[in-house]
This record gives sequence, structure tokens and C-alpha cells, in this order.
Amino acid sequence: MGGGAGRCPAVLLLALPLLALPGGLCKPTAWQERARPGTAQQHEDAPGFQYDHEAFLGKEEARSFDQLSPEESQERLGKIVDRIDENQDGYLTTEELKNWIKRVQKRYIYENVAKVWKDYDTNKDNKITWEEYKQATYGYYLENPEEFQDATDRHSFKKMLPRDERRFKTADLDGDLAATREEFTAFLHPEEFEHMKNIVVLETLEDIDKNEDGFVDQDEYIADMFANEEGGPEPDWVTTEREQFSDFRDLNKDGKMDKEEIQHWILPQDYDHALAEARHLVYESDVDKDQKLTKEEVLDNWNMFVGSQATNYGEDLTRNHDEL
Repeated sequence: MGGGAGRCPAVLLLALPLLALPGGLCKPTAWQERARPGTAQQHEDAPGFQYDHEAFLGKEEARSFDQLSPEESQERLGKIVDRIDENQDGYLTTEELKNWIKRVQKRYIYENVAKVWKDYDTNKDNKITWEEYKQATYGYYLENPEEFQDATDRHSFKKMLPRDERRFKTADLDGDLAATREEFTAFLHPEEFEHMKNIVVLETLEDIDKNEDGFVDQDEYIADMFANEEGGPEPDWVTTEREQFSDFRDLNKDGKMDKEEIQHWILPQDYDHALAEARHLVYESDVDKDQKLTKEEVLDNWNMFVGSQATNYGEDLTRNHDEL
């Protein structure tokens, strides 16, 4: 686990498509993943290279490649290599790979928004008002509170409604309470927008700060990623994470993280995940060490870039791969 140096994963703070409940109600936005630099979710080169596949292809496309034969995967990878080679000189540079990975991530985000747009733009005016979102997400709960007997559900909806409203209003730059596609993208994917960073930090703090003192102490930091339900000794990686907290998270050494330290942790300014992944792919595949990749070098190490049926961790997805 490298916390102060080395390659870190992308910081993923994605509010993914919401899940439908009775009466058309959707669950409130929630951080579906929070992969942070230096945590147990850090990118390690585990068998299958799943992190590399998702960074290089996008999650859905990575899963669809897992349904192809090795030969089909390599054939499609060859076509992708031709597309990444912007100047058509026969080599993939770190810069070209970085640009490709950034395009893949951006495409995922906008496709995600497009999938859920029609569920909220109920009057089809190409904007989503706060009232439309609130009704689609919380309407059933607000109209039928007696049906929510589970205390956890009641607490979740009661907590998330004002939180969603706060995030929506921050994303709504012109203050008209009607989100354009760009504003709604900022609402669902705040980690991608500069003006939403304070919301990302605040929601992360609220998620982890169980004693609500406005800080994240070491035990809260650990509890967010590890629940010692059996009461036994902590695994070695947890001990390492405690060291990471002391050495790299708690910058002013007061035993806890404030908002500024949390931002430094989850949204590090000096870290470009696309560049880091591009450098990694070049380093692992560059046989002649000329700092760039030929198509042959990529195909010789194809299973780092894409999966196939042999990796066997995907699910069947039907998609036109040529749109990639």
C-alpha cells in the first residue's frame, strides 16, 4: 500500500444510477464507490488486471470484452490501438494513452447521465427541476411515510433529502432550480467539477464522521473500510492503513483530519489518475524501453489492456463495440 509515493487509483466518488423502489421512487444519491489513494481499494495488479481494463475501456465495455474469445479481444484491441494513435506514427505515447483514458472516463459519465435523464425530466423540457427530481426520488416516501416501517430506511430518506437538495443547488449554477444536462451531470458526478469539490469533501466528512465532531479521527477512518465484527486482531493491511493515516492523511499531526486534509486525501491536486495509468501501461508493456508502445507491444501484453472469456469475471452485456 503506497500512500506517500507510487501510483494511486482514480478517486471515484460516483453517484451511480438510482435504484427504483415501489411507486416509482428511487433511492437517494449515494457514494456507490469511494476508491481512495492508499486504501485497501487501491489499484494492485491482481490477476485479471480488472482496474487496468476498466481504466482503459470503461466499466461496461470492460465487462463486454470479458465475453469475447481471446482472439476476438485481441482483434478489437488492435482496432482501438489504431484509434489511440492520434498522429498515426505507429506508436502510442503516454500522452496519447492519457488522452484516451480521459475520453473513456468522460464518455462513461455522460452515458450514465443519459441513461437516467428520462426518469427525471418528466415534462420533457430538457431540464430537470428540483421538484421533478424530488418527486421521482422521494415522492412515494413523502406521500406514504407509514409504509416505511424500517427505521434505517426512514433515517436514510430523511437524511438524504436535504443532502440531495444542497448538492442540487450547488450544481445549479444559475440558481433557477432547473438543471441543464451539464448541471445535472455535476449533480450526479460532483467529483468531476471544480465548483462541486466542497460538496464532495463535505459529504465524505458526513459519511465517515460518526461522532459528528466535524473531523475524521483514525478509528473513523479505519471503520469506513474495515468492520472488526469478530473482535479478533486486525489484518496487516489495517495496521498499514493506520500508519498511512498518521504519516500521510493527518498532515498537521493533531490526530484527526479536517476538511482541508480530507480534500488533500480524496481530491489530491497533484495526482492525475489518467496520466498515472497511462504511464503504468507503457512501463509494463514497453519491451524495448523507448517510452512508447508499438501495436505489437500492446498485443503481446493484451491481457493487461482488455479481458476475454478467460478472465471470467464479467456478465453478459450487449453493446456495439465498434462505438468505442
